[in-house]
Order: sequence, then C-alpha cells, then structure tokens
Amino acid sequence: MKKVIAVLISVTLLALLLSGCGSEEKANTSIKVGASVTPHSEILEVAKEILAEKGYTLEIVEYNDYIIPNIATDTGELDANYFQHLPYLEDFNEKNGTKLVSVAAIHYEPFGIYPGKTKSLDELPDGATIVIPNDGTNEARALMLLEAQGLITLKEGISFTATVLDIESNPKNLEIKELEAAQLARVLQDVDLAVINGNYAIEAGLNVSRDALAVEDKDSEAAQTYANILVVKEGNENNEAVKALAEALQSEEVRQFINETYEGAVIPIF
Repeated sequence: MKKVIAVLISVTLLALLLSGCGSEEKANTSIKVGASVTPHSEILEVAKEILAEKGYTLEIVEYNDYIIPNIATDTGELDANYFQHLPYLEDFNEKNGTKLVSVAAIHYEPFGIYPGKTKSLDELPDGATIVIPNDGTNEARALMLLEAQGLITLKEGISFTATVLDIESNPKNLEIKELEAAQLARVLQDVDLAVINGNYAIEAGLNVSRDALAVEDKDSEAAQTYANILVVKEGNENNEAVKALAEALQSEEVRQFINETYEGAVIPIF
C-alpha cells in the first residue's frame, strides 16, 4: 500500500510540474503592446497575423497620448510599445527615471506644415498664428521644418533641443503656439498653419503628399533620427516573443502594407 501511495504522489507531482511548464510556455507565447491608433495599431494588425502563424498571440492596446504607454511598459503592464522615436524615448527616460530601450526601428513619419486659414506659405501674413507640438523633441523638429522654409531662424548650434525660446529671427512676427500634439489637427480652422506629427495627420484624414505645404525631406537628418521604434523595458530585449514581434514588424508583408496604405505618409525604415 505504501508503494502504491508513493507512486500516486509521484505521478501527481509530475502532472503538476508538467501543468506548470505548460502554463509558463503559454504565457511566453503572448505579448501585449501599446500603440498609437494610426498608423502603429494598423501596422501591428499585420504583424499580428504573422505572429499567429508562429504560435504567438498579440494583444494591441490603443492610446491617444505619449505618456501612459511608456509608464505602462516600465511597470510591466505592457510587454512593449510602438508609437515613438528615439529622441522622445531618451528624453522621457531622463525626465521620468524609466529604463526603456529600443529593440527595432520600423518606420518614419514625415512632419508636415498644413494649411488652416492661410492656404499657402506665400500668402502667410505678418503676425500669423502657427501651432506646433509642445513636447520637447517634436517641438524642435517642427521649428526646424519652419526654419527650412525660411520662416524663422534658430540660434546657431541649436537643433534637436530647440524651443520657441531659441528663435533668433522671426521676420514675419509669427505667433508660434505650443499645443499637445493630439490637438493640432483639431484647431486647424482657427490658426493659419499647423506643424503636425505624421500619425496625428493621418488620423485626421490629412495626407502628407497631397495636403501638406512643406514636408521634411526623406533624406534629411530628421528622417534618420525620428524613426519610430519598438520599445521594451530594459532587460526584456531578448525575450523570444519580443524578438518574434520585431521580426514580424520588419517583414516584407509589413513593408508592402505600409507602402500600399499610406501613400508616402509612412515610410519603412528597415
């Protein structure tokens, strides 16, 4: 009887161990990613199908801001996020004490200057109002695009850290207002021009090729600097699910989807 009981206990323990291993394996085949609605979430939907064929389950959580998904990734609520470029990530880490890292560069979204009450740069009146993003790195990027059009001049040596305080020359006395990036397209009818992030322009139905009065050059320093990246908490770079996601996002299927869907408003960087 003792031998029978011992065998039963051993079998039970083995079953529990195998069950635990199965649960762990199942947990490792799923990944939860935070993303901006457009184009990031849409691109992830393509990656989701690729991952499913490899046995991975991708859960996409959409956000309309740039702060919560980074906090959620740092706390472990999300496994990864896909919405930002490296300068923004580095600035966020420095200001918030987070330890987030890039694992893959996926695409680039050209900034554009879009018409509001003023329909061309030549018609821009003195004292016109232009709205730009109010977050550090994107504000600098917007100011650099305005400078490239000859509308303002920035102080020498200032580039990706520029703010409105770094404007050295403003010959048209333009009123440049900082606004949350998600709000820029919504106030177009009330301002002369708006410098809008690519994802929010797309979300508002604006096409950079057709609607923008000026666009960042695809070969510019900004194009290389502001590639949108897949981000995880430091230490999770070699997670197998994360590596599978990065591979899916840099696949030929995703490249084709981007090129066919966004008409130059989103450009693959891989």
